[in-house]
Amino acid sequence: MAALYATDPANPRGRLYPEEESTFRSPFQRDRDRIIHASAFRRLKHKTQVFIEHEGDYFRTRLTHSIEVAQVARTVAAALDLNVELTEAVALAHDLGHTPFGHTGEEALDALMQPYGGFDHNAQALHIVTSLERHYAEWDGLNLTWETLEGIAKHNGPVMGNIPYALAAYNARHDLELHTHANAEAQAAALADDIAYNNHDLHDGLRAELFSTDELAELPILRDCFARVDAKYPDLNYYRRRHEALRRFFGILVEDVITVSRRNLTELAPASVHDIRHAGRMMVQFSPALWEDLKVIRAFLFKRMYRAPAVVEMRGVVTQMINDLFPFFMENTDELPKQWRKDVADAPDQTALARIVADYIAGMTDRFAIQEHERLIGGENIPPGVIDGN
Repeated sequence: MAALYATDPANPRGRLYPEEESTFRSPFQRDRDRIIHASAFRRLKHKTQVFIEHEGDYFRTRLTHSIEVAQVARTVAAALDLNVELTEAVALAHDLGHTPFGHTGEEALDALMQPYGGFDHNAQALHIVTSLERHYAEWDGLNLTWETLEGIAKHNGPVMGNIPYALAAYNARHDLELHTHANAEAQAAALADDIAYNNHDLHDGLRAELFSTDELAELPILRDCFARVDAKYPDLNYYRRRHEALRRFFGILVEDVITVSRRNLTELAPASVHDIRHAGRMMVQFSPALWEDLKVIRAFLFKRMYRAPAVVEMRGVVTQMINDLFPFFMENTDELPKQWRKDVADAPDQTALARIVADYIAGMTDRFAIQEHERLIGGENIPPGVIDGN
């Protein structure tokens, strides 16, 4: 039975466009299903986490990451007596707004968009599910419930100050109460994101040989994980040893979030989801001690993985691709697909046009961005291995 502070699927705050609800699926199940069937969700298969799409089949993509986040989020939500379907919907949607080439692509597009309001992947995710997915007869977007939309918009906390234009534009039509915290289900999805990427980036960094197992075994939390594995399995081979240690690391993160969040909820004793939104702090959290340890691990990953020489070299390559594609499409709008041209024709000024071009580029997969760059601009400045996938 769900807790009093869980979001009630029998009493949602509705959709922007009223519609008859399903007789056999809850509103949040429908949201989840619409997200899974969205074009943007499918494209996550060929969008980068850290490594560029062509660099190897074993590295995480945005799609596999989103699935892992949803799995963790469901576990946390169930343990906290939250609405699991809403949690899963937010988890599956949280990365829809990412550009090709991971955070490098986002940084490049944001720099190009500074004269036009910048670019933010969280706001873009909301823009996708409320506007850019155009399949239904009666509305643009997926017409998700208010609760799912608030989770996408503010799963990391209230959005204050300089609100990204894509988020501000939708919020003016459909108030998501950006000044408050999101429901606890969205908070669970946000922490699941942290757990998933901290765990799988260690896996991927090892596979890429950017650091060694011995180096990992000296880091906080992991030091104890390796010690426990060695004590229980003294003759375990290299690959199984590190997998067992990282499996324990993963479990520690999940258990910490559940333990701390239960304590937070007990202290607050919220009687409704309204109390969660107005608590003044996140209810779903890591413990301070574990958070400090994670900072050390994240600093290690930043230095040894995200800014590894090979990764930095590729960052330069893909930044150049985005820097080439954006002005090209601004000057050659006839090269945009036919379904984009009405938007271009209706654009009242350069800012509106730039935002259309940004939407198009942000929706590209790594593979498609590479192919389009080669087709439209050429590959003189791009290493051959990026273009041919070797």
